Amino acid sequence: MTQQAFQHIASTIPNQPGIYKYFDESNKLLYVGKAKNLRKRVASYFSKTFTTYKTHELVQRIHHIEFTIVNSEQDAFLLENSLIKQFQPRFNINLKDDKSYPYIVIKNESFPRLFLTRRKINDGSEYLGPFTSVGRVRELLDFVRANIQLRNCKLNLTESNIKKGKFKVCLEYHLGNCKGPCEGLQTAEDYHEGLLQMKNVLKGNLGPLIQQFKKEMKDVAEKMQFEKAEIIRKKVAHLESYQARSVIVNKHVTNADVFSLIRNGDAAFVNYLMIENGTIVQTHNNQIETHLEETNEEVLAIAIAQLRERFNSDGTELIVPFEITYPQEGIIVTVPKAGDKKKLLELSEKNVEYFVEELKKKKNLYIKTNTEDDNNKMLQQLMDDLQLPALPVNIECFDNSNFQGSFPVSAMVSFKNGIESKKDYRHFNVKTVEGINDFATMKEVVYRRYKRLTDEAQPLPQLVIIDGGKGQLSAAMESIAELGLIGKMTVMGLAKNVEELFFPGDKESIKLPYNSESLNLIRRIRDEVHRFGITFHRQKRSKGAFNNELETIKGIGKNTTDQLLKKFRSVNNIKKLSEEELAALIGLSKAKIIRAHFEKQNPQPQTNDHVE
Repeated sequence: MTQQAFQHIASTIPNQPGIYKYFDESNKLLYVGKAKNLRKRVASYFSKTFTTYKTHELVQRIHHIEFTIVNSEQDAFLLENSLIKQFQPRFNINLKDDKSYPYIVIKNESFPRLFLTRRKINDGSEYLGPFTSVGRVRELLDFVRANIQLRNCKLNLTESNIKKGKFKVCLEYHLGNCKGPCEGLQTAEDYHEGLLQMKNVLKGNLGPLIQQFKKEMKDVAEKMQFEKAEIIRKKVAHLESYQARSVIVNKHVTNADVFSLIRNGDAAFVNYLMIENGTIVQTHNNQIETHLEETNEEVLAIAIAQLRERFNSDGTELIVPFEITYPQEGIIVTVPKAGDKKKLLELSEKNVEYFVEELKKKKNLYIKTNTEDDNNKMLQQLMDDLQLPALPVNIECFDNSNFQGSFPVSAMVSFKNGIESKKDYRHFNVKTVEGINDFATMKEVVYRRYKRLTDEAQPLPQLVIIDGGKGQLSAAMESIAELGLIGKMTVMGLAKNVEELFFPGDKESIKLPYNSESLNLIRRIRDEVHRFGITFHRQKRSKGAFNNELETIKGIGKNTTDQLLKKFRSVNNIKKLSEEELAALIGLSKAKIIRAHFEKQNPQPQTNDHVE
C-alpha cells in the first residue's frame, strides 16, 4: 500500500485504543499491532523512513487494514497477544520454541491418579505445569509419592466397585505409601486433602505439609505407635531438607516473574524465572525472532505476555532489567537497583548469557557431535517434514554469486548421509549468459550438472535445493524437464534469508520448526554453498580473472567501470552503445574515450577459465 492510497482511508481509522491488522492481497494476515491511538500508529507506517528492509517489505505487501476498537490500552495488549498466538502472523515477533513440555496430570476419576504426560486431552482432567524439565517433573513426582499417600495403581475405584469388594490392598499399602482406598480404608475427602498437599509441594509451599506431619507424629507418639512416628519423622526431615535445598530466594519475594534479555540483530534471547512462595519453581530460556524495528521494550513485553500464558503464571510482580509498558491490571513492574530482587535479576542474566554461549558452541560443534545414528534420524526427520518419496541420503544445493552486479559464477555443494561430501562440490563459470541474469544462470548450471551425471550414468541426488526465489526454481525446473528428469529427484527452492521452502507450483511455502534437526541441516547446507561460492569468487578476483576491457582504457576509472557494468550488465552490451547513449550516463568526454577505444582496438571478448 502506498502513502497516497493510505491517505484515502486515513480518516476512517478512529483516534481510539485498539488493535490493527494488516492483510496482503490474498487476505493473509501479515501483522497484528496494538495502539493507544489507532490512526496515529497506523499512519506512522506510511510517513516515516524505516531503517530495515523488513519493515519496508511489510508496508509494500499491505493490501487492506482492519482494526478493532477496545476500551483501554490493557484490553488492546491482551487482544494483541491472543491474536498473535492464534494466527502467528509472519511479521510479528515469534518465540522460537518447538518443544512439547511435560505436565503433571490429575486424572478425572475417582481417587485421581497422578502421572507425567506431554499430551493435554480435553477429558476434564487437571493439568499442572507445563514444566521446562522432565527430570524436574520426575523428581517432584518421586518426592510427592515418598511423602504423600496417593495411589499409583490403575484400578477403577468407583464407589460401586469398592462396595462390592472387588479389590485388595497391595504392597504399597503395607509399605505405607497408600492408605488403601481400594478397600474403602480411605475416604474421598481424605484423598482430596492429599492432592491439595501435593499442589502445595509443586508451588514450593511446604510449610503447611510439614506442620501437618508434625501434628500426626505427635498424635501417634502419644498413642505409643513409635514405629509410625518414626516413619513420619523421616518424612518431616525429608521435607525440611528439600525445602532448604529449593529455597534460594528471600521469603519476602513471594510470587514474581523475573525476565532478562539479550539482543543480537534480528534475534533476541530471554530467560524466565518463575518464583512461587520464595522458591524458583521454573526456569526457561527462549530464542525470539524479530521482524521489524521493535525496541527492546516491545520485544520483552511480548515475550513476557506469551511466556506467562504458556506457563500459567499468576505472579503479581515482574522483575525486569529496564522499564517496560505492561498494561495488565494488578501487575507491578520492578526494575531493581539493589537487594534480593537485583540478585534475582543478575541470576536470570547469568542464565541467558549461558544460553547464548551454549547456542554458539552447539552451532560450532554441530557436525562433530553428530553420530551416524544421529544423522540417519535427522535425514528421516527431513524426509517426514518435507514428505519426500525417498530418504535424502544425497542432497545437492545450488547458489549464484556475483560481484557488484557483475561477473556471475555459480556453486554447488553435496551432502551425503547428512555431512559434506567435498569431493563432489562443483564450481561453474557461466558460459552462455551475458551480464547478470540469475534465472538464466541457474538454468544453465543445473542443466550442465545433471546432463553430465546422466551422460556418465552416475546416480542422481534424492533432493536438490535451489537457493533463491521462485524464479530461480522455475528456471532450474526448465532444465530438469529438458533432461527428462521430472519425478526422478525432488527439487525445491529455499527463499533468501527467510528460511522458507517451496516446491514447484506451490503457492504456500513450508516453514520448518525453528530449532528442528531438519531446518538445522538446511541451514548448514545453505551456509556451506554460500561459503563455497564466495570463496571461489574471491579466488577469481584475486587472480585477476575478472579484469575487463573497460579497466584497461586510459582515462576510465573504476567508478566509471562499475557504473557502466551495473547499468548495461556486460562489456559486449557496452560495445554496442552509441556515443550519445554512453554520454547520457557518464558524460561526453568519457563516452568519446570509450567509443574511440572500441573502434580502434576491437578486441575479442575474454574467455573464462574452464572449471565445470
